[in-house]
Amino acid sequence: MKYKFISASLLTLGLFSSVVLGQNTKNWYNGEGTGMYTEAAYKLVKKKKSTTVVVAVIDSGIDVEHEDLQGKIWVNPKEIAGNGKDDDGNGYIDDIHGWNFLGNAKGLNIDATRLEKTRIFAELRDKYEGVDATMIEQDEEYKLYLKVAEEVGEQFRNMQAEYEQYKEVIDANPEYKQYYDDNLKYNLNPDFDDRSIIGDNPKDINDKNYGNNNYEGPDALHGTHVAGIIGAVRGNDKGGDGVANDVKIMSLRAVPNGDEHDKDIALAIRYATDNGAQVINMSFGKAYSPQAKWVYEALQYADSKGVLLVHAAGNDNKNVDVESNFPTPKYSFQTTDFQNFLTIGASTNTITKLKAEFSNFGTSTVDIFAPGQEIYSTLPDNKYKDLQGTSMAAPMVVGAAAFLKSYFPTLSMTQIKTVLTTSSMKYNKELGQYSKTPGVINLVSAVNACKKLEKKK
Repeated sequence: MKYKFISASLLTLGLFSSVVLGQNTKNWYNGEGTGMYTEAAYKLVKKKKSTTVVVAVIDSGIDVEHEDLQGKIWVNPKEIAGNGKDDDGNGYIDDIHGWNFLGNAKGLNIDATRLEKTRIFAELRDKYEGVDATMIEQDEEYKLYLKVAEEVGEQFRNMQAEYEQYKEVIDANPEYKQYYDDNLKYNLNPDFDDRSIIGDNPKDINDKNYGNNNYEGPDALHGTHVAGIIGAVRGNDKGGDGVANDVKIMSLRAVPNGDEHDKDIALAIRYATDNGAQVINMSFGKAYSPQAKWVYEALQYADSKGVLLVHAAGNDNKNVDVESNFPTPKYSFQTTDFQNFLTIGASTNTITKLKAEFSNFGTSTVDIFAPGQEIYSTLPDNKYKDLQGTSMAAPMVVGAAAFLKSYFPTLSMTQIKTVLTTSSMKYNKELGQYSKTPGVINLVSAVNACKKLEKKK
């Protein structure tokens, strides 16, 4: 699920609010203090020539026509736009800027889907409903059924109760109303078929003939915001400046308003890798992953090709060392570690309390923190807004990695990953209890470390 935030005062409902920022703070994450020292880092490389880095954003879609992303969108060099043919033979017709795995050849697209636990509940319900529990109480699948049935039921009841309690406020605001409608009608509805429009078999990884080239889809707010953090045009005073200047962003729409299908994520990772992405941003996550091996194998494939995989830690203020947030760097069946995988927590602009209160954490699973609170960036239709979440922190690191790769192209992504973590800014002991590396990304220190590595080559 994309980590969605609504500008609201309904904090009692578990929603995070967005704060309207003044012009003097909209680009704080690129500055000094608790920022990433991006502007200072550019001064250190001003005499170096940059090379373009391709970054894939697996998300809800991107407004590729946004004014602040012009010149920053990837173009497939082997595909001829609009001719209705698969010119490069990769299985995707007219995939000029990427691909949309949440649509069909007729141009229809899905937005809301069920949560994964709702899909699991729906699948197991017919098998176990009414069965004598004493006969199968040790069955692991039955235990899973009981677990998801309880979780879905409890969340639905709580959501329904919240709606009834705040009905007048919610009904008066389309954004609030959509949030509750999406949850009650789609996310938590076991009878909703969230794959009918696409028409594929989500349990067959070889059934790949689906999707379209609608890179934006019906709701590209989240993905467009992420893309702007990575590579929005710098210095034009239209919004926050992208972290990386010399990037091309590939749009891979695979994250709906609900939980993503493992199949879509696996295919998107492979598409990105096969089409030259050097970094992949993954600002999504979920608690269950029925086809985890498909995603793991795709991650392993990208890792073997030297692609840096950056995943948002999640926004539930939970320890992901013990509560999974998929995709994960540590699958239960995994025998070797990924060399190029980073999980990112969200930091604030307040030095006395660096960990954002919503950010997930984990001393063996979360690698490092990056700015993720009150982040001003691009929205569809040439708009801008501040949002917050680990979804914003992950693209900070993606942008940082792309920046370093563009100015130090001889370094591998494994080396850049190591540089980003070992050169982080350690402000105090607070983050030591929340991540492997108790610090925040610092690009000045990273550039100096890259210079030393470059001299050794």
